[in-house]
Amino acid sequence: MIDTRRLRTLRAVADHGTVTAAAAALHLTPSAVSQQLVALEHEVGHRLFTRDGRGVHLTAVGKIMLAHANEVLAQLERAEAEVAAYSAGEVGEVTVACFATAISAVLSPAITVLRDTAPGIQVRVLDAEGDQSLSMLLDSEADLAIAVEYRGAPDASDRRLSRLPLYAEPFDLVLPRDHPLAESATLVSLAAETWIGPYPGNPVHDVITFACQQAGFTPNVTHCSDDFRAVVALVGAGAGVALVPRLALRDMVLPGVVVRQTPGPERRVFAAVRRGADSHPVVRPLLSALRAVAASLGSG
Repeated sequence: MIDTRRLRTLRAVADHGTVTAAAAALHLTPSAVSQQLVALEHEVGHRLFTRDGRGVHLTAVGKIMLAHANEVLAQLERAEAEVAAYSAGEVGEVTVACFATAISAVLSPAITVLRDTAPGIQVRVLDAEGDQSLSMLLDSEADLAIAVEYRGAPDASDRRLSRLPLYAEPFDLVLPRDHPLAESATLVSLAAETWIGPYPGNPVHDVITFACQQAGFTPNVTHCSDDFRAVVALVGAGAGVALVPRLALRDMVLPGVVVRQTPGPERRVFAAVRRGADSHPVVRPLLSALRAVAASLGSG
């Protein structure tokens, strides 16, 4: 009989690529993770991983087992959801990992909706960049993630997740008010400018870089901040120009800058849960509230 706890360990090691990183995500010691992998290999009767330096890679049998592990763990999520629905109804806590703009745009309004529609549900919010929330979800640090599409992200066919598209958010150009192109700027016309934007690794950095490359240049990102208020403040100080998600600019005081719409770049935002958990009685009402709020933004 295969121990399902070892299947979780198998998936964590496959997700993180090293025993040490998987151990940290599972709140275990590396030795304990290694012991679980050895025990699972004994149960299966085949090697599941090969080592390459500090990393590990799935063998052919390991890939087969990972596919089945995803199915088994999804079924367990569904079982837990059904039991919770029977025993408790819409009462409990759901932890959401979400980036700052989406907290303001969709999550906070959804929490307000829940006060009327499902008052027994408490939402715990963890501020996490769009590339971090999915890892937190898969590591069971969160019950729901609000994330953005980015290079290397699990796609819609990923068997570990169920996804709900929320909205597509365009980017706007932000320039100093006294900039020579303040009234007529296009992305191409700003190729030689100093740029301000998020750090590499932030999904927004990827979107901006790709949009500029599509326009024929690589932006000279000199000043970095993951806080869009700081980015806009630097633009207002004349330090450079920026592309900023439109919802991040909403309700922001914008002294010393002009905002120009530009065609092309956008970030696609979605909610995700571990597959099988979308019917959980404390998750389902929150997904419904998020869907309704996102629809009110005019896109999804």
